[in-house]
Amino acid sequence: MHALIVVSHPVSDSLTHTIARKIAGGIAQSASGHSAEIADLAAEGFDPRFTAADMSAFNKQAPLPQDVITEQTRLDRADALVLVYPIYWWSMPGQLKGWIDRVFANGWAYDDKGEGKVVKKLQHLKVHLVAIGGADMRTFARHGYFGAMKTQIDHGIFNYCGATVATSELFFSAQPMDIPIHLAKAQALGGNIFASANREQACA
Repeated sequence: MHALIVVSHPVSDSLTHTIARKIAGGIAQSASGHSAEIADLAAEGFDPRFTAADMSAFNKQAPLPQDVITEQTRLDRADALVLVYPIYWWSMPGQLKGWIDRVFANGWAYDDKGEGKVVKKLQHLKVHLVAIGGADMRTFARHGYFGAMKTQIDHGIFNYCGATVATSELFFSAQPMDIPIHLAKAQALGGNIFASANREQACA
């Protein structure tokens, strides 16, 4: 099985990228045949701007832009999608939000013909969210971040397309001595992404 890990951070040696690589390593080590691809949106220069061309595609008046088709093809190969990102202004970075805005297009992620019924087209996809926060758990909890994230991302994005959010992790702001704990957790998370498939193989 294959996972697409989408990471959004401008610095390649950041904790965000290190966590993404650890998740990929955990997937590769979990069982033979499992693989992971990391899509580094910053390094690849993905354009997050939803332009007139994207709007024309949304309205079924023109084909999708080629860069969007490329990203959809990556996702079509994946059994799981993992988003790894820092929390900016209590949300995801603009480049990652723009990736979702453009890639999860009408006709591919869902089908809305304007007749009051939306067809969810990503019911096969399992999603794993890994956010890196710059504050402690008490701060996030006090201001209701966990509920807000579930409403905005789990329900507002993925449930609309039929995808299942299987994991939603928040790594809190860490002192240097805590980083090894976070990296071990990321490795374990990667090892568990296809755990049910591993069990099925073992019983076959």
